[in-house]
Order: sequence, then C-alpha cells, then structure tokens
Amino acid sequence: MIFAHPNYFFLLLLLVPIIAWYFYKLRKSQASLQISASQGFDKAPVSYKVYLRHLPFVLRIGVLGLLIVVLARPQSSNSWHNSTTEGIDIVLSIDVSTSMLAEDLKPNRLGASKDVAASFIKSRPNDNIGLVVFAGESFTQCPLTTDHVVLLNLLNDLQCGMIEDGTAIGHGLATSVQRLKESQAKSKVIILLTDGSNNRGEISPVTAAEIARTFGVRVYTVAVGTKGTAPYPFQTAMGIQYQNVPVEIDEQTLTKIADITGGKYFRATNNKALKEIYQEIDLLEKTKISVQEYSKKQEEYLLFALIALLILLLEILLRNTLLRNIP
Repeated sequence: MIFAHPNYFFLLLLLVPIIAWYFYKLRKSQASLQISASQGFDKAPVSYKVYLRHLPFVLRIGVLGLLIVVLARPQSSNSWHNSTTEGIDIVLSIDVSTSMLAEDLKPNRLGASKDVAASFIKSRPNDNIGLVVFAGESFTQCPLTTDHVVLLNLLNDLQCGMIEDGTAIGHGLATSVQRLKESQAKSKVIILLTDGSNNRGEISPVTAAEIARTFGVRVYTVAVGTKGTAPYPFQTAMGIQYQNVPVEIDEQTLTKIADITGGKYFRATNNKALKEIYQEIDLLEKTKISVQEYSKKQEEYLLFALIALLILLLEILLRNTLLRNIP
C-alpha cells in the first residue's frame, strides 16, 4: 500500500502535546477528601470502571490517528512498471478490399481471417503484435503492442470498404515494414493476407519485399480463396444475389515475396488451412522484449474512515454512559 500524501503523517506529532495536556489536566483535576485514617478502605472492592477511565481518551486519540491516515490517502500499489518477457514482433497485414466478402470461406474471407487471427493473438500473450490494413491504400490500425485487448477490439472493427477499394499489396507490406524497422527483436515477422493481385499503389510488392529483407523482416504470405470460382454477394433491387466469380490470386508474386524475405507462402482454401499457417509461426525463435504495464490505482481510505467513525461512536457512548464523569 502507498500513500498519495505521506506528508500528512507529520500531523501525528500533534498527538504528543495532546497526550501531555491530558495527563497534566488529569493531575490538576483530582478530587480530594480529608479523613483521619484510610485503613477502612484498604479492602474495599475496586470497580472495573477505574481501569477503563482512560479508555475514552485512548479511543479519541485513535480516531485522530485514523483521520490523519485518511488525509494521507492510502492507495493500492498498482502503478507503471517495466518487465521483460519472451516473444517475437509480428505485424498482421490484412487485405480489406471488397473481394474479401466472397464466401468460399465462412462466413466470408474477411470474417474467417479475423476469427483465426483473433485465436492466434490470444494464444501468444507475450508477443508484440500490430495490425496493418490495406486495400487501395494502407494504414496502421494498431501499432505493435502487448495490450491484446485493445488489439482484438481494433481487429473486430475491420470491415470491407473502410478505405478506398483496390489491392495495394506493396503499400500494405511497406507500411508493415515501417512498423517493424525500429524493432530490437531477433525475430520480426509479417503475416500478409490477401485474396488478389497487386493493382494499386506506387510501391511494387517485390520492392517492398527487398526493403523488408534489409530490415531483417520475414514475411509469410497467405493467399485466401478457393481455386476456380467463389460465390460473391451482389446487392440488387431484389436483395442480395450471389454469383460465382473467378478467383484470381497472384501466387507467383506472393511466393517471391516469401522467398526474398526467408518466409513461406501458403494457400488457404478453408478455415483449417488458415489455422495451420499460424501454427507454423510458433516455431519461430523468441527473444526478450521490454514491456511497460499500467494498473489503475485504487483508493483505500474508505475502510479507515469507517473504522474511525465506529470508534468515535463507541467513545461518545462510553463517555455518556458507563464511563461518565460527574463534576
């Protein structure tokens, strides 16, 4: 337990003169009675009240002490602290173009990708993980973090059409490398997931792969989609209508990206294949990373205030009943 205002404990020094004044006043206020001899009182019983006559004052001092503790604001000791943990730095780079709405994976390509990615994040609590999304352009949805609750919430918010449509694989990869280039981890990984071929952006996927290799980043490329055709929902005047559209994935480029960076290319035709891809990453080398965590402080003064109130009520009760002084 810590105290927000520990200087208030200096007020405890005020209790010393209060106690001294009490005993000084007690000596001056003793009643006296003149008698010829005291032998007749030697065997007289002593009331328990004699032993408790100072109890109200002790209780009053206790109340003052507890009030000083309340003023010092006791708190639970949660705070910022640094620690080290084992893990790797990973960026999930996910395609959110409208073609990800195809339903050859269930519920659709993007939904399946989000579900498997969420399970992967939950299984790796010690990793720094970031999230980059791309379509016709790219941006960082979440920087590298070990706060996976925030990361999962941002992952859940992904939807097709959130940025300009298209497939800028080179831009998505370059943005992901930007997130990792300052990383000190021995293992830096990008999982790039797409269902198409590069048709937007000024950066070619191969150039972005060369940049990734320069910074020691390994890229796992994942092509999502069945072979042949896939059912795709179209909005019509009669509601949602499905049409089978051809699946066109530039596997050659994705394979080249993986080869340049020392990664591996995967083709995910179903949800099970996606899970197997993430299991491959578990074999990566791990390294120590620095983590800064924060826990909210909890005020603990209420208990001391309640105890002080109860003691004060007890003191008032005793002073006016059993231990009442008659002038």
